[in-house]
Amino acid sequence: MTKEAPKEKVRLDKWLWAARFFKTRSMATDAVNGGHVHVNGDRTKPSRLVCIGDEIRIRKETVEFTVIVSGLEEKRGPATVAATLYSETEASITAREQQAEERKLRAAAGMTAPPRKPSKRDRRHIIRFVRKGSD
Repeated sequence: MTKEAPKEKVRLDKWLWAARFFKTRSMATDAVNGGHVHVNGDRTKPSRLVCIGDEIRIRKETVEFTVIVSGLEEKRGPATVAATLYSETEASITAREQQAEERKLRAAAGMTAPPRKPSKRDRRHIIRFVRKGSD
């Protein structure tokens, strides 16, 4: 058995997958192509090589992470190993905690999405109501 030399650069989509930000590599690729991932402030491609010290901003749904690459890995391993591949910035941690608190407050206040889509009849009533208010 030969021991492989440590990698100096890894593809962005592979790193995102190995660091467990996305469940599959194709999901990571789609996120990068969709503009949800920025490296050092720039929009990039999935094939971009990341190195230790790069700053990566990842947006997943409503949550945004800003992390600094501290390790490189091409293969997905245990979550404990994945956690050592990056360190999240303090600003990112506080922003995420604040967003979580706001979501909890909205849920407690009952400001959640309606349980279902309005039906065709409901939409007609809404349109009629809105038009009356604007006259």
